[in-house]
Amino acid sequence: MSWINGTVPAMERTAMERTESGPIAAADLDIVPANQASWADLRSVFGTTECGRCYCQRFKTRGWFWGQATDEQRRESLRAQANCGDPSDTAMTTGLVAYLTAPDADAREPVGYVAVEPRTEYPRLLGLPTVWKGRPGEDKHDDSVWAVTCFVVRRGYRGRGITYALAAAAVGYARENGARALEGYAMITQPGREITWGELHVGARQVYADAGFAEVSRPSVRRTVMRIDFDPDPA
Repeated sequence: MSWINGTVPAMERTAMERTESGPIAAADLDIVPANQASWADLRSVFGTTECGRCYCQRFKTRGWFWGQATDEQRRESLRAQANCGDPSDTAMTTGLVAYLTAPDADAREPVGYVAVEPRTEYPRLLGLPTVWKGRPGEDKHDDSVWAVTCFVVRRGYRGRGITYALAAAAVGYARENGARALEGYAMITQPGREITWGELHVGARQVYADAGFAEVSRPSVRRTVMRIDFDPDPA
């Protein structure tokens, strides 16, 4: 891209403006496992408010830790779980980080995160009625079923479609890593009723539906369990 006195040529300005304020296409995102991202990038996605106090630890913990842990303790827990900066194939991680690729293709901006792992890696899910109600035959200890538990989109980039891209990427990531199925515990948005960003951290129903999930139970008026089952390998 050529720059003259700080301005962008007319044909290139359209692309730049689209990345700054309009919907962001999946093609403009590079979504990678969190261990391939730096810790600084992951921290910048979470920020210092809302998600920056939880650091996706709500479902990762049971007992005293969730209620009594400090913000710093939760942050360090995520850092250890994500293994940021260790891109080796053997490194375990907790989710995916989305980067917005700048129009000049020389810079990437971290803009989102989705927590996706085997369902058994989320101890708190074991005791949540939302997950199991209406599914008496579901094996809580089946580690071939994965779960999406949290979406985080960086301030300034929300409402632009990043969550949809993260959900689709989570499907591919779970399948490629041997999952038999992938679940999400979605919020049902209702016309005229305001839902805060904090409530939607689990994802809206439509986000999952667009990624190919189907509803398998509706444990409450505002919550639904969405699931996608993967075809086994022909071999």
